[in-house]
Amino acid sequence: MPTTEVLDPVSTPTPAPTSAPVSPSAPAPLKLAVILGSNREGRFGPVVSDWFLSRVASRADFTVELIDLAGAALPPVLSFNLAEDARAGLAKVSASLAEADAFVVLTPEYNHSFPAPLKSLIDWHHAEWQAKPVAFVSYGGISGGLRAVEQLRQVFAELHAVTVRDTVSFHNAGALFDEEGRPKDPTRCDAAATTMLDQLAWWALALREAKASRPYGG
Repeated sequence: MPTTEVLDPVSTPTPAPTSAPVSPSAPAPLKLAVILGSNREGRFGPVVSDWFLSRVASRADFTVELIDLAGAALPPVLSFNLAEDARAGLAKVSASLAEADAFVVLTPEYNHSFPAPLKSLIDWHHAEWQAKPVAFVSYGGISGGLRAVEQLRQVFAELHAVTVRDTVSFHNAGALFDEEGRPKDPTRCDAAATTMLDQLAWWALALREAKASRPYGG
């Protein structure tokens, strides 16, 4: 009668227990300065900025500070010989810009361009903008403020800043918000804000890490 050979099973060594992989720590939130560029009486800008700040508040990757040029005491004349009170007012804004990792410029369109107070703020500073990303939220009539944005891109390129591709723009803005200052149809503008902020966060983190390893050469 034939016999059946029974083979001993091959024992598989039990791997030694290992500790769970340590995930890299999340980066510190990015400091975002939102610049409200209009100081015109009766301006619509605060309606747009309130909506936008509510969008940023829902994100964990940003902390935000609003710089409202209607309340910023910028000196009216570009000069190295400022009075003490003018120097103090400028220093407060300068410190906020210097600490920021990224910027969102919220601008209307005045006569095919952007407001004079916004240009003044930009011209008072240089290093504060360097190697940082800038995004735009614009509003206006039929153009939605986009002509102001296109000019601002050229200005910020001169200052070694990076402007993100996508914008948020409100065409005929006054008709798009209700009496409580909420968008009547938030779907498109909320989606546009998310896309823009995602791009801004990518650039801000990339540039912050790059500058930490090697100073910018501008």
